[in-house]
Amino acid sequence: MAHIDYYMFTLSPFTYLAGNKLEEIASSYGATINYKPFNLLQVFEKTGGTPPKDRHISRQIYRAQEIRRVALHNNMEVTENPTYWPTNPAPSCYAIIAAQQSGGGNIGGLCQSILKSCWLDNKDISDDKVIKDALVLNGFDGSLTESGLLQGAETFSRNTEDAINANVFGAPSYVIDDQVFFGQDRLEYLESYLSTNS
Repeated sequence: MAHIDYYMFTLSPFTYLAGNKLEEIASSYGATINYKPFNLLQVFEKTGGTPPKDRHISRQIYRAQEIRRVALHNNMEVTENPTYWPTNPAPSCYAIIAAQQSGGGNIGGLCQSILKSCWLDNKDISDDKVIKDALVLNGFDGSLTESGLLQGAETFSRNTEDAINANVFGAPSYVIDDQVFFGQDRLEYLESYLSTNS
């Protein structure tokens, strides 16, 4: 059975725009997914990346155009300049980690709910209520926002180191075996890999 490490960042528009395609692919091939929220800004520092706000204006313009294009192509709505972006991603990442460890709910749905809160509903995903609502909506205990903090922080840090060691440099990234697939537009390549290696 194939195993996918999914390195995701809750402030990433392209992670949002990936939708539930990964889950659909994994289901088709009987693959398992390990959701690994990580600190993308730390990974940028370690791997030579640049945060969006510090990029040359030509790169910022292109990024904005790409967000619009990908949303249109995927038939998704997006808020191009969310009020609460950037915000502190840690609480939402900790909640995803705690939810995955607790089990019992829809972890893929939780990730999408949090991403949607930022990139469509224009909500602050560092807000406890926003996170709790997403947890409950997807079958998890809302109290995970408190009970999972310490372990969430430790795992978040470990996921970040794992990302660097796996040659991940951006989000979303999907790792199978020694293969890194970076970007929501590489999901079709991931599917091709699964079709020949499952």
